[in-house]
Amino acid sequence: MDEVYYPGKNLSIDESMILWRGRLIFRQYNIQGKRHKFGIKLYMLAEPNGLNLKIMIYTGQKLSQLEQPHSNSHTENVVINLMEGKLFKGHSLYMDNYYNSVNLAQTLISKNTYCTGTLRSNRKKNPSDIVKKKLKKGENISKYSYNGICVFKWKDKRDVLGISTEWTADMIVKTNLLLSYYPCERKTLRWYKKVGIHILQQLLLNSYLLYCQNERKIPFYNFRLNIIRSLLKKNDKTGELGEKQYEIMTKLPTTVPFVHTLQLLPKSEKTTKVQRKRCSYCKEIGKRKDTSYYCSLCPHNPPLCLGSCFENYHAK
Repeated sequence: MDEVYYPGKNLSIDESMILWRGRLIFRQYNIQGKRHKFGIKLYMLAEPNGLNLKIMIYTGQKLSQLEQPHSNSHTENVVINLMEGKLFKGHSLYMDNYYNSVNLAQTLISKNTYCTGTLRSNRKKNPSDIVKKKLKKGENISKYSYNGICVFKWKDKRDVLGISTEWTADMIVKTNLLLSYYPCERKTLRWYKKVGIHILQQLLLNSYLLYCQNERKIPFYNFRLNIIRSLLKKNDKTGELGEKQYEIMTKLPTTVPFVHTLQLLPKSEKTTKVQRKRCSYCKEIGKRKDTSYYCSLCPHNPPLCLGSCFENYHAK
């Protein structure tokens, strides 16, 4: 990613889990809020749209690649290593309370990097008057240091402690967006193969996000199908895939690369059933066939069958 892309100002650090139930010395257990309760933990540096810039596998706190002579904690080492090559450039880094601390904020601001996020109440150097202050629901309190570090507390159902070197303690409502992908890992794989396939999936997601950002937006499903077809040997049906595998892959729903997409016809007003109309291509060649799909980009939105009708209609 460093060779093909440089990110914008806003960055985020968080963890991800790859499900693994087998024996592994650095397997993690019961990480709250994760879909998989135990497995292989990854530290990830990402952009707000979900583009993953760097991945590090957690294999223990005394990891040689994370040793920093001037750092005080494992989490600070993780942040500094993930941000390698991006410090001293004015980035804004957003993290949760697993990483944030006053020490880390001081280190990052000295490297011209801002940080914002929630903060654990037991971190060292937290201002005691902020931590111990009793608030009513909806109230907030903040304190600023000489070097621009803001520590604040807000009371909702419980106390929420936060820290920022870029923003004030004003409260603003914000909506989060989530992006899912199609998992390809299987439980029969060895752990290092699952990690490798997971990284390939992340690279595929990165490619999709960059394509939508620089070219045009298309469904992730169509993007994956086009990538698969581009990797197939179309003129060699007896290649590595074998005849049966090749036949299955080439029968996937056909889409014209990155241009037109099929959508389901809207439901009828009188009934709850999806409408069916005569396929425009079948009509041209004298066949009678109905379909529930139409092209959303062509003029008059012609109804078209899945597969060859869709491809042949646009090929002409």
